[in-house]
Amino acid sequence: MSAMAKAPVLTPQHADFPRWYQDLIGKAELADNGPVRGTMVMRPYGYALWERMQQELDARIKAAGARNAYFPLFIPESYLSREAEHVEGFAPELAVVTHGGGKRLEEPVVVRPTSETIVNEYFAKWINSYRDLPLLINQWANVVRWEMRPRVFLRTTEFLWQEGHTAHASYEEARDYAARIHREVYADLLRNVLAIDVVLGRKSPAERFAGAINTLTLEGMMRDGKALQLGTSHELGQNFAKAFDTRYLGADGMRQLVWQTSWGASTRMVGGLIMSHGDDHGLRVPPRLAPVQAVVLAVKSDDAVSAAVRESAARLRGAGVRVETDERTDVPFGRRAVDWELKGVPVRVEIGPRDLADGTATLVRRIPGGKQPVALAALPELLPALLEEDQAHLLRESRERREARTTEVATVEEAAEAAAAGGWARIPWARLGPEGEARLARDAVSVRVLVAADGSVPESDDAPGTVAVVGRAY
Repeated sequence: MSAMAKAPVLTPQHADFPRWYQDLIGKAELADNGPVRGTMVMRPYGYALWERMQQELDARIKAAGARNAYFPLFIPESYLSREAEHVEGFAPELAVVTHGGGKRLEEPVVVRPTSETIVNEYFAKWINSYRDLPLLINQWANVVRWEMRPRVFLRTTEFLWQEGHTAHASYEEARDYAARIHREVYADLLRNVLAIDVVLGRKSPAERFAGAINTLTLEGMMRDGKALQLGTSHELGQNFAKAFDTRYLGADGMRQLVWQTSWGASTRMVGGLIMSHGDDHGLRVPPRLAPVQAVVLAVKSDDAVSAAVRESAARLRGAGVRVETDERTDVPFGRRAVDWELKGVPVRVEIGPRDLADGTATLVRRIPGGKQPVALAALPELLPALLEEDQAHLLRESRERREARTTEVATVEEAAEAAAAGGWARIPWARLGPEGEARLARDAVSVRVLVAADGSVPESDDAPGTVAVVGRAY
């Protein structure tokens, strides 16, 4: 009688993708559900992924000229009502505080859903002359949007993010800065660090940020064929400047309204990372992002092995590799190997007494798979090159998946069928239009992004040759 097959550590993706996602978040020790519906507790490894994203984002934001500041969590309710489209867009998601210190507040305060309104209150104080422009501010913060269908990392009532807010002297300057953030901050991070081959373009008018005149977006295809919005950069025009009377004295002596942008990316990127690269064995973390690029494991308790593990880790650190050691020999080796596999660490270097006798280690690569013996002395030179290979592997895989599952269509019905089949469809925007977009919405299919025929960002929604990329989304 054959032995019963061993149950998989994770629900297979093909069997139940949402269950696989939840399994992985728990088994890889990324996060737990918080005590209030829709909130989450980020565990150290999950937070380490976010910290690496923060570091990479922050460096790019500062390179674009913005400086970090901080604005209050509580915003007077009256601030939001000054920009009608903005308050209407956010009203269903607001958390409002009506009592404080045991008393009813004279004016309710909103828990920050985004900071355009409070930022403008202070921009109006700080900006006097054209010499004060451009004013480029970013803040790292938490926000609260009351979520009806929460999912850890993807949609939570409270999440962490950065939000940039800028003021400029002209429409052209604001437009170009929003595009710069879109391209040099978000696209560069997502493609070159997270290895997600995102599509860049504009949101349709129906999908635009509340209060914006244009929203630039980056859409990634997850392994189940659904879309995930991974960052947005908005041209706000003068809508908030009018509402808050944010003006400057021009060189010509005339007082003028500023032109503005806002832009943000959040902990949703952690969810995107999981669903873009994870497989049935766990996470696969791109090496440029990975908090731990290599782990050196002692296979058995042995003084010589422990010394070799520590020495190898030190030499790898000297070669610029982010490395940890695992000498927990009181824990079965197989369990430790599975734990590191679940966490998606790109490389495992396993050293046991036999390896040491041969002057080698067993090198296990998480991303392409496979294992091989490698001379201990060769590790510091070998690993950086392998890590770059693995980084390129994930980006190529992301691009090939999206291209293979994107269909060119001519009708609304064909677009809906392609989305139902687990992919994206490209349809001329002139053929789809707002009416077709509304028809797709009835089947839970949305216009994810508008692109030019050559794949670039179109100059306007109705630019000739504009194509709508549609699909189901998280």
